[in-house]
Amino acid sequence: MTTPTTPDAARTIAQGYAFTGPALDLGALLWDGRCLTDAPVRVPLGMLGRHGLVAGATGTGKTKTLQLIAEQLSAQGVPVFLADVKGDVSGVSAPGTAGDRVARRAAEVGQEWSPQGCPAEFYALGGIGPGVPVRATVTSFGPVLFSKVLGLNTTQEQSLGLIFHYADSKGLELVDLKDLRAVVAFLTSEEGKGELKGIGGISPATAGVILRSLTAFEAEGAGPFFGEPEFDTAELLRTAEGDGRGIVSVLELAAVQDRPRLFSTFLMWLLADLFEDLPEVGDPDRPKLVFFLDEAHLLFNGASKAFLEAITQTVRLIRSKGVGIFFVTQTPRDVPAEVLGQLGNRVQHALRAFTPEDAKALKATVRTFPTSPYDLEELLTGLGTGEAVVTVLSENGAPTPVAATRLRAPRSLMGPVAPQALDAAVKGSALYARYAQAVDRESAYERLSERPAPAAAPTPTPAPAPRKREERPEEEEPGVVEQVMGSGVFQSLARSVGTQIGREITRSLFGTSKRRRR
Repeated sequence: MTTPTTPDAARTIAQGYAFTGPALDLGALLWDGRCLTDAPVRVPLGMLGRHGLVAGATGTGKTKTLQLIAEQLSAQGVPVFLADVKGDVSGVSAPGTAGDRVARRAAEVGQEWSPQGCPAEFYALGGIGPGVPVRATVTSFGPVLFSKVLGLNTTQEQSLGLIFHYADSKGLELVDLKDLRAVVAFLTSEEGKGELKGIGGISPATAGVILRSLTAFEAEGAGPFFGEPEFDTAELLRTAEGDGRGIVSVLELAAVQDRPRLFSTFLMWLLADLFEDLPEVGDPDRPKLVFFLDEAHLLFNGASKAFLEAITQTVRLIRSKGVGIFFVTQTPRDVPAEVLGQLGNRVQHALRAFTPEDAKALKATVRTFPTSPYDLEELLTGLGTGEAVVTVLSENGAPTPVAATRLRAPRSLMGPVAPQALDAAVKGSALYARYAQAVDRESAYERLSERPAPAAAPTPTPAPAPRKREERPEEEEPGVVEQVMGSGVFQSLARSVGTQIGREITRSLFGTSKRRRR
C-alpha cells in the first residue's frame, strides 16, 4: 500500500484504512507536507449508516466533500438526500469538466478520474425556487416542530400541544396555516373555551402569542410550505431504473435561505417522517439512504429541551432503520454533545483562528478527535481547500486513526447546472405532475367556519348555490362534504379517506403524525 520510505507513523495510519469490503474513496494520506498516493483514505460503505459530521470554515470545500461522497454512494446503489442552501449542488446531476486542476488533483491522490453525473431529482420547499414542490400538512408537522418554527417558549409549546391534541381527537385536520389559526381562535372563543378545561386549557395571553406568531410567520411568506398534496418521503428512497444507481435528491433552498429556521426544521420533519415509516433492519451492509443535514447549527439554535431530546433520540434510533445522517456545519461545537457522540465518521476541513473565540473553538475541536501523531491545532489551521482531517469507523466499528487527507475531485460538475437545464429536469420529472398543483380541500377552517349555530336544527344550512351531493361514509358527520369551499376536496378525495373522524392521531417523538399519508 505505501512506499518503503513512508514513515512508520504514516504506515500505521494507512493500515487503518485498508478495508476489504465495499468502501468509498475519500482521498490520499497527507504526511509531512507530502501526499502519499499509495495510501488511500476510505470509509466502509456499511459504516455510512453510523452517521457523521462534515465541518469546516466557509470556503474550505465542505460542499465538494458532500458531492464526492454523494456520487460514490449513488454509484453503489444508495440513495442520497442533499440540502442545497447556496444553489451550487445541482451540478451533481451533470458530468464534470476536465481541466488542469482536476488532472493535477487526480494524479496527486491516485484517482482515475472520468466525468459522470448522477441520476437526480430536484425539490423546492412549497414550490418556491426550482424544484418539485415539497409540502407538509400542519397536522403531520406536529406541535414540537411547529413550536420550533414559530419560536415559542416551553409553556407556549405545551399549549400548542393541547391545541393539536384537541384537533386530532375531533377529526379537525390541520392542513394549512388557516386551519391552525381557526382552531386556536375557536378554543379561545366563548363557544369553544370550555373544550380544554378538563386538561388545563390555554390562557388568552398564550393563545394571543401563538396567533401573533402565526400571523408573522404567514407574513414572511411561509404559507406555501404547508398544504397538500403532502410530500411522501418514500420518494427519497428510490433508485434509477436500468442501472440501479441511487437517486440523489437535491432540495433547492437558495430561494428561501433567508428563512433558515423554517428550512432547517423542515429537514428535521423529513427525517422524522422517514423514521416513523421505515421498518427496523438492524445493521445492514449498506444504508437505505444517507441524509446530509446542511447548516446543522440552525437546528439547535434556540431549540427547546423537548426538541433537542427528540433529535438525539431520532439520531440514536434511525440507524437501525438503515438511514445514515451527516450533520454539516462549521465546527463540532455547533452540535450538542449528546448528538456529536453518535457521529462515528468525521471529515473536518480547515478552521480559522483569527479571534479569541476562534482559538477557543479550535481547541474544543481538537479535543473531539482521538489521540493522533499530528499536531492537530497547527494542522487544522493550515489545511488547504479540498483537504481535511478524517477519522471514520472501520469495518468492525472501531475508530480509524486520524488521517490528514487530500480529497479526491468529484466526477460530477463542480458548480450549478444552467437554469434552463435545471428547469427542464424539474418539469420532466415523473413527480412533477403529482406534486406541482396545490390542493385546498375541506379541513378544520371550513368545518369551524361553517359549523351550525348551537340552536340550529341538525340539518345543515343549504349552500347559496346548488352543489352535487357526494356519498359519504356512514361514520362521517352530516353536512361535512356540503360545506366544502372550492373544488380541492374532489381532487384530494383519496387523502381525506384516511382521516379518522373522532379518533385521536398517534404521534411520534417529534409530535409528527404516524399515519401514512398515501
